[in-house]
Amino acid sequence: MGKVKGFMEFQRALPADREPLERIKDWQEFHKEMTSGELQNQGARCMDCGTPYCHTGMMLSGMASGCPIHNLVPEWNDYVYNGFWHEAYDRLIKTNNFPEFTGRVCPAPCEGSCVLGIIDPPVTIKNIEYSIIEHAFSEGWVEPKQILNRTGKRVAVVGSGPSGLACADQLNKAGHGVTVFERDDRFGGLMMYGIPNMKLDKKLVIDRRIDLMKQEGITFMESTEVGVDYPADKLLEEFDAVVLCTGATKPRNLAAEGREIPGIHFAMDFLRSSTKAMVDQSEPVLSSAGKHVVVIGGGDTGTDCVATSLRQGCKSVIQIEIMPKPPLERQPDNPWPEWPKTFKVDYGQEEAASLQGDDPRKYSMMTKKFLADGHGVLQAVEVSRVEWVKADGSFRPQPVAGTEEILPADLVLLAMGFIGPEEHLLQQLQVVQDERSNILATDATYLTNRERIFAAGDARRGQSLVVWAIHEGRAAARECDRFLMGETHLP
Repeated sequence: MGKVKGFMEFQRALPADREPLERIKDWQEFHKEMTSGELQNQGARCMDCGTPYCHTGMMLSGMASGCPIHNLVPEWNDYVYNGFWHEAYDRLIKTNNFPEFTGRVCPAPCEGSCVLGIIDPPVTIKNIEYSIIEHAFSEGWVEPKQILNRTGKRVAVVGSGPSGLACADQLNKAGHGVTVFERDDRFGGLMMYGIPNMKLDKKLVIDRRIDLMKQEGITFMESTEVGVDYPADKLLEEFDAVVLCTGATKPRNLAAEGREIPGIHFAMDFLRSSTKAMVDQSEPVLSSAGKHVVVIGGGDTGTDCVATSLRQGCKSVIQIEIMPKPPLERQPDNPWPEWPKTFKVDYGQEEAASLQGDDPRKYSMMTKKFLADGHGVLQAVEVSRVEWVKADGSFRPQPVAGTEEILPADLVLLAMGFIGPEEHLLQQLQVVQDERSNILATDATYLTNRERIFAAGDARRGQSLVVWAIHEGRAAARECDRFLMGETHLP
C-alpha cells in the first residue's frame, strides 16, 4: 500500500496533455510528465484494501478485471510513494516484460477493479507504471542482460507483436536460441503500424526495446513471411519448437449495399499507410487530406482513425457506433470489479471536438448503404438509427423507420475489429483451428495439434488487449520451455 489514509488526503490526478489544437499538428506523443513529488502523492493513494483486485486478471462478464499479467501493483505503488524508484522498477519487471508498451496503450483493467474505485476515482496505476519504466530508462537501469547458460535448443517465434516479443524474451532468458520472424520491414506487429505514433513512439519505445533484445542474443528476421519467403516445412527441420504469434489480422467486413465503391477501406490499411509514411518520411498511400471521413466502429482503432484523419488534414470526421451511448456512471448490471462500461472521451474525440465543436461520435446508428456520384466516386453514407430488440434470448439492432440520414463521405474507414488469424500458414503447417477460426491450443499447454508447435496471443485467443498478448506470450514460453527441458523455472 501507499500512505495510510493517503487516499483521503490526495485526489486522483493525471499528467496534463498537450492542447488538442496544438498536438494535431504533429505525430509526437501528447502526454506530459508529472514530477516525482506528484507521482509520490498518487502512489500514496493506494490503500490497504486487503484483497487487491487490481492484479487478479480475471474475466468477468466477458471483460478483463484486474491485470492479466498479475502486476504487483500495491507493492510498486508503495515503493514510488517512498521514493524507492529502483525497487519499484525491479518489482514491475517481475511480471511485465514491456511496461513501456502497456503504460502507453493498455486501457488499464487494473484501474477498473481498483478497490478505491468503489467510492472514489481509482489509483492512477497506468501512469505510475509508465513513469517507473521511463524513470528506469532515463537512469540507465534498463540494460541488456547477458545469458550465460545456453541450452542448445532453438525456438522459432513467428510474429513480433507483443505476444511474440514476450515469448521470445522469456525463452531467451531460459537459455534457448530464439529467432523471431516478422513479415513486415519493422518489428512490433500491430504496435508498429497499427497504433499511431502519437500513442506509441516507434523509435523511442519499440526500436529501443528491440535493440535491447538483440543485444541479449535474440535473432530478428524482418521482411520474412513464413510460408512465403521462408518455407513453412523448414521450421520443424531447423528448430526444436515453434511458437505461432501471428495475431488476429483478418478484419471484419461490412455487408452493405455499395461496399464495392472505391474509397472504402479497412482501418488497419489506413493506419498502416499513415504510420509507414511517417517513419519512412514519405507520402501515405491512403490519405484523408481534404476529405469528409466517416469512421464506422468504435474502440481504440476507431479513435486512432479519427485522430489520424485530423492530423492528415481531413475536411470533417464522423464516427458511427452501433451501440447506445454508455452511461456516465456504473449501472446495476455492471458492478465493481467488472470493467466499467461508462462514457469516456478519448484523445481522438477530444481533438475532433476541439476542432469541429462537438464529439464526432453518433451512437445507436447503423450503415444502410454507400452512395456514389454519377462517376462511381464515393459521395456519401446512408445511415439510420437503431433500437436494440430482444429476440431469441439476445438483443439485436433493428433500424428505426424514418430516421435515415445522409452523411457526406469521400473516405470511409471500417474499424469493426478482427475475426481471426490469416490461414495460409496454418494450412501449410496443418494446424487445427477452432470454431471461431483461432488456432486450437489449450490454456494448459498452449500446444497445437502438431507436436512442437505452440500458439499464443490473438492468434490463439482472438482479438484482445496488448496486456493479454504479453500474458499469452509468457505462458506459451513457459510451456515451451517445459516441453523442451522436462521442467521449467519460467513464471
